[in-house]
Amino acid sequence: MKQRLNDYLELTKPRVTTLVVLTAWMGFSLGGGKSYSGLWWWVMLSTALTAGGASAINQYIERELDAKMRRTQNRPLPQKRLDPAHALAFGVLISIAGLVVLAGAVNLLTAFLATLSIASYLFLYTPMKTRTALCTLVGAVPGAIPPMMGWTAVRGALAPQAWVLFAILFLWQLPHFLAIAWMYRDDYARAGFPMLPVVDPEGGSTARMIILYTAILIPVTLLPARMGLAGFSYFYGALGLGIAFLVCGAFTAFFRTPMYARRLLLASVIYLPTLLTWMVLSA
Repeated sequence: MKQRLNDYLELTKPRVTTLVVLTAWMGFSLGGGKSYSGLWWWVMLSTALTAGGASAINQYIERELDAKMRRTQNRPLPQKRLDPAHALAFGVLISIAGLVVLAGAVNLLTAFLATLSIASYLFLYTPMKTRTALCTLVGAVPGAIPPMMGWTAVRGALAPQAWVLFAILFLWQLPHFLAIAWMYRDDYARAGFPMLPVVDPEGGSTARMIILYTAILIPVTLLPARMGLAGFSYFYGALGLGIAFLVCGAFTAFFRTPMYARRLLLASVIYLPTLLTWMVLSA
């Protein structure tokens, strides 16, 4: 029984879902919401349900491809520990539950944004992964929507500040994803995913994209301070973090090895929570 519950939990990609919930919390806090209020609980719960449900459906769709990659072959569906139909039903059920909660306990705009995130993830990004390296750009869209959901849950409307939060998450995901794709490009090639590091064996285009996105991220992350969304200390903190992230990207672009890609991945995982926490605390 315990193993079965763990398998269903694994379908939701807990680490990814946790990050999604944290970014929604950030948008909620910056929008003026009070943490641990009744509204906060509904937003966090429904965000976790929709994100986890989308991940479960994605694993159902890609179960045969996951079986071909070492990094995913031990997931519940490739290992046949769960019935695919049950996994699909689970994903659909919790996704719908999350949307119903958003629509009933939060507001329709936030429910619409969650629906847009799920739809773009499952019906655009997922099929594009086997067709074009541009899937990374499309895949960054659903991952950038949760902070907007947190904002609209409080404000009931979108604003320029919410779009800045979207832009930060969108740009951060690109070097993050490229680092993962570089580390596992043999895996992706084996499964037939034409990620940029797969179709760019010399790494030149991948290197340029990493430099481009980490560089653009710096001025974009400074905008919250200029717009009054974050305090004075955040400006210099974001600038320092951005330069450090750019340097990590530059080393990865220059050496083009899995070791440096792993370091960039680690840097991205440290960078984002630090930046968002600083933004919220300085607001």
